[in-house]
Amino acid sequence: MSFTGERLPGADADFAVDRERHLAAYRFARAHAAGRAVLDAGSGEGYGAALLAEVAARVVGIDRAEAVRVAAARHRAPGLEFRAHDLERLGALGERFDLVVSFQVIEHVRDPVGFLRALARLGGALVVTTPNRLMSVSENPYHLREWTATELLALAAPVVPGARLLGVHGSARVLARERARGEEVRRLLGWDPLGLRRLVPAAIARRAFPPLARLVRRRLALGDRGAGVGPADFTIGPDHLDTALDLVVVSGEIA
Repeated sequence: MSFTGERLPGADADFAVDRERHLAAYRFARAHAAGRAVLDAGSGEGYGAALLAEVAARVVGIDRAEAVRVAAARHRAPGLEFRAHDLERLGALGERFDLVVSFQVIEHVRDPVGFLRALARLGGALVVTTPNRLMSVSENPYHLREWTATELLALAAPVVPGARLLGVHGSARVLARERARGEEVRRLLGWDPLGLRRLVPAAIARRAFPPLARLVRRRLALGDRGAGVGPADFTIGPDHLDTALDLVVVSGEIA
């Protein structure tokens, strides 16, 4: 599968830095998954669920049928299962898990409060990530909304018992790359000074987004922006949430 704007591919050199950022949350969750039953709500191509399955007793990844087909073909391990399931009907799963994770999904759903409530009811511990609106450098037509830390905690606290916020932070070179990406995006948007793109039907905007996102990243690669970025370039912690790349809602014993 190639980058769609909605789902990040497991193997695509143009999006390697984006993938490392995404995997940072999975590595964080992996530290809490040993010997446990885990649900990955929005498992995409399955590479994150496979990482959790290295230590978990059982991992169930759920997503749309087309993603599940790819994930099931690419990732096989004892206790790892992928199912096609509507993420806005989580109550229909009829199961409970020790740990529930959902990464870069809530910004896509129509009822984020209901989604968080359903996730919290499925398990004892919860980890959810979403982009920090204050650090977003480009428009994404697939995102229905994004939040600041204050807004996200206000959203989560009434429906997720004991909800707390952490942030995914990037190293200096990751932040430099984000600034450069923002400059490239603004350069492209300079061709639309009147903002006419906002009048384009959503279906057309979504088709145009993936190739433009790839173009921006290839321009960054020409200047070696992001070269060598790896797991050590991302940390997760409770401080400086306004400058976190992603916000992380946690509950239960997650520290």
